[in-house]
Amino acid sequence: MSKLHSVRLPHFSASAEQSTRKIPAPEVVAISMAQHIGAPCEPCVAVGDKVKIGQKIGDSEAFMSAPVHASISGVVKEIKDVMNVFGRLCKTVVIENDNKNEMYEELEPPKCDTREDFIKAVREGEAIGLGGAGFPTHVKLGYDKSKVNIEYLLLNGAECEPYITSDYRELMENSDNVLAGIDLIMKKLEIPNAIIGIEEDKLAAIDKLTKLCVRYPNIKVQKLPSAYPQGAEKVLVHSLTGRVVQEGKLPSDVGCVVMNVSTAGFIYGYIKTGVPLIRRRITIDGNIVNNPANFFIPVGTLLHSIVGFADVRKQPDRIVLGGPMMGSCAFDPDTPLGKTNNAVLLFAETVEQKPTNCIRCGRCVRACAANLMPTELEQAFDARDVNELQRLKVNLCMNCGACSFVCPAKRNLAEKNQLAKDFLRAATAPKK
Repeated sequence: MSKLHSVRLPHFSASAEQSTRKIPAPEVVAISMAQHIGAPCEPCVAVGDKVKIGQKIGDSEAFMSAPVHASISGVVKEIKDVMNVFGRLCKTVVIENDNKNEMYEELEPPKCDTREDFIKAVREGEAIGLGGAGFPTHVKLGYDKSKVNIEYLLLNGAECEPYITSDYRELMENSDNVLAGIDLIMKKLEIPNAIIGIEEDKLAAIDKLTKLCVRYPNIKVQKLPSAYPQGAEKVLVHSLTGRVVQEGKLPSDVGCVVMNVSTAGFIYGYIKTGVPLIRRRITIDGNIVNNPANFFIPVGTLLHSIVGFADVRKQPDRIVLGGPMMGSCAFDPDTPLGKTNNAVLLFAETVEQKPTNCIRCGRCVRACAANLMPTELEQAFDARDVNELQRLKVNLCMNCGACSFVCPAKRNLAEKNQLAKDFLRAATAPKK
């Protein structure tokens, strides 16, 4: 197996050994109808409606979509457009808490007699990729068995970005459900093997899962190098199986399905209880946080509600949703947190570094797990050269940020790659 390019990052995992804490339900939640990659949902409630925990409040007929449920009980206060951290307006249902904490009466474990039943249940439970990508899980599991032969279910427990420990806590606190979820998926989809990939710095999780896997002979734990971006889907496939997912292809094309460990744990919990994805675990950390920790929060909790529990030494001048490598800066304290938010990082005294001229050191090339040439891609984008961007395979960029991280000239290489992909998509789209 050839060695992939990677970078070493500081871990800053101070919250790793702290048990997940629960916080009081907020007075208001704002639940976006765009909680995942794919088609957003349309609200199926109206202003003034009374809703209960777990009640469906949004859905779509699109295949690449998953429904949305209420995370608190209360009254629908308003339905409005809210701008997310990517600058897109998303229809959002605002619920005012009635503090009754009432569960929806119709919640019950779903029927899962057949493969089709199971996939339908996964969709109804609102399961998506909880590692941050937000890909609807029923789409990933609903592959055509006549076209692909899936040999491996690969579980992503790498969690390679600094600060974030939410998946690690899932492995430590909910390991039985994670393994039961993996076993259930394997049986329903007739996948013969599963591998849980965990970075070597997470020794307690590796030891615990390895011992528990004695009960599951077809599930094994594989230690991964503590390197970034180990958790990227295509990197994980190569690290665990030696297989290469080519440009424009999916892991299923090489016999693999990749899933986050927290998603597997949720699926088993949903099949057992019928309670959909209405809360998630997030890490609160950063250079001004006194007591880094993980919290369970209702989906739709407003950012300022979380900051109030963070125990900070001073006011932050930067708030990052997600990890420091691939996360996005929040610009509004009323930003609602969704199912894909696995961390809130609070920083002060951040330094703005101005880019200088490229010195042709080649560090960005050596850091790129996709074997791209970031400096050449930057030049091609600046020249708006469609052919050169295609030749240099900009669409293989996974937006990990490793190139920008190692660049001594502090050039915005990763940012340019994302702009280049958008430009190329627009330039090559069929004309109407």
